[in-house]
Amino acid sequence: MGEAKTQASQTYWDTGKTQAWQEPGIDLLIDQRQGYFLHDVDGNRLIDVHLNGGTFSLGHRNPELVETLTLATQRFDMGDHQLPSLAAATLAEALAAATPGDLQYTVYAASSAEVRRIAVETARQTKPAGKVVSTPGNAVEQDFITVPYNDLKAMEDALAEGDIAAVMVETMPQDRGFVMPNEGYLQAVKGLCERYNALYVADETQIGLMHAGQLWAITGYGVQPDILLVGNGLTGGMYPIACAIISSKYAPGLQHDAYAQTSGTELGCIVALKTLEIYQRNEVRDLAHHIGDFIGSGLARMQALYSDFFTAIHQHGLVMGLEFAGNDSAKKVMKHLYQHGVWANLSSDTATVLPIKSGILMTQELAEELLVRVEAAIFDARQDHVNHKSNSVW
Repeated sequence: MGEAKTQASQTYWDTGKTQAWQEPGIDLLIDQRQGYFLHDVDGNRLIDVHLNGGTFSLGHRNPELVETLTLATQRFDMGDHQLPSLAAATLAEALAAATPGDLQYTVYAASSAEVRRIAVETARQTKPAGKVVSTPGNAVEQDFITVPYNDLKAMEDALAEGDIAAVMVETMPQDRGFVMPNEGYLQAVKGLCERYNALYVADETQIGLMHAGQLWAITGYGVQPDILLVGNGLTGGMYPIACAIISSKYAPGLQHDAYAQTSGTELGCIVALKTLEIYQRNEVRDLAHHIGDFIGSGLARMQALYSDFFTAIHQHGLVMGLEFAGNDSAKKVMKHLYQHGVWANLSSDTATVLPIKSGILMTQELAEELLVRVEAAIFDARQDHVNHKSNSVW
């Protein structure tokens, strides 16, 4: 069955993407999802540590969120984006209370790409022709100037060119394998924004919502953003909703006609209220810290044992970038993880770092099973690496 369905995917959906998985031997076509497990159409089970960029950090089809959405559909639908909505206002009030500083106004959309556009439009209320400086992974139009993450000189050089409306920074870029910010980097970028009169946009569409051990990763660095971007993790993957939470200083810009085009999200707001409440529970925060420490300790032991191949770990809370030696090493480890029943996904900007996100509600038992499977996969991938080096010598 799986082979026929994969052929249909290649023929009628996305040939390139389907082939990209098949080339390294990953013939995956997903079917049922529950908790932290994916099942393919042939019934094989995978522990999901990709979580679609953190969308499913509370688990696939989280029972509380399923119940909330089911009940909501008995009274509401997606809503009319041109009319005031009690659900939208209530969620916006809850987000204002849960975010740092004077972040007060929420604009809703259906995707991360849309809320990035909203952030740009907001910034251009003060500088209509202004460009946007971005770290990799955020460029959504030609007026973006892309600079390397952690490169303060490149950032200042870009800002010094003048007429910059905003700086958009992922707090920890997933596309580079969760590279951690250098000491003082984010604070310095915020200082540059103030010097050059540009808005600081914290893109937390993949790293926000407790992944870094706090509700918002940026608060751990003492930086007050002008706009905070939140992705589909806000509904646990049960409804497409993302949002831009904007400082009260830029409220006049919210009258701009472009905001009238944002999606109706009434059902999503109701689910997001429950999601936000779950994330803010003390026991959830404590569990997230415990699971992050436990898995991080297990990976550190493996890294010390296989240090000639498993060269480094970039970790902050539940997000980890596993770095390996050799060309395309991350793809090889991903393949072996798949063979051992674990689903991870590659970074788009590096061939040697594999991002891992552990589920926030993951049990101790599942975390232990995950480590066993990960170690078996790393052992096999390292063996392939050693054999390849040996054959290359001859």
